Amino acid sequence: MEKIVQLEETASHEEKLYKILEVYLSLYPARNAYLFRYSPLGYLGEGVLMVNSTGIVYINEIRDNVRTLPIIYSAILERKAKYCSGIEFLKQTSSKYILTSNINSMAVVPICFSSVVIGYICTTEFSKDTFLDEQALSSLTDYGRLVGKYMEQSEDLKESPNLSKRELEVMRKISWGESMKEMAATMEISELTVKQYVKSAIKKLGAQNRSHAVGVLLRKGIIS
Repeated sequence: MEKIVQLEETASHEEKLYKILEVYLSLYPARNAYLFRYSPLGYLGEGVLMVNSTGIVYINEIRDNVRTLPIIYSAILERKAKYCSGIEFLKQTSSKYILTSNINSMAVVPICFSSVVIGYICTTEFSKDTFLDEQALSSLTDYGRLVGKYMEQSEDLKESPNLSKRELEVMRKISWGESMKEMAATMEISELTVKQYVKSAIKKLGAQNRSHAVGVLLRKGIIS
């Protein structure tokens, strides 16, 4: 928690993303950290940046259907950190993650807010003789949840020219793939109220349906 507080000192969104990985590397025996955003629409994982001892590398060219990567897919489905090594590593990953011949293990940390995974961190290089046991994986899972909670709290939820704060919150959750039932539970309102927020947001945006409304907000940069 003391390390998470450091994230509040960041001035920009880009600096915030870098700080998430910097704190991660300072807490765990990891020598690199890849940050990905995740969309349940198409099960798409998209590279954002990678940090290691030499600096920052932008990895926007990496795009994966996570269903082809069992370790990442299971981490997202279960919302728990996962680790594999040896033969299991070769079975559960792709050659694009094997950058050097000495890489034979991977950890995946889902970044969660409530029941929604919005991204994940991958590590393929560890300190010497590192083995992640259940206690370490539990700590990694907690880190992903704390980061997700921080990201949600720090998002600019000011009212857009058209939408109220609640309407915007609902539309953002829809873009993350959260169901009506899940939204009602996390927002502590009824499903009927959620549906009313969705309906009014669609009307204000002049959209035809929920997907169209989310697309409008993405294009305007109101949500990301």
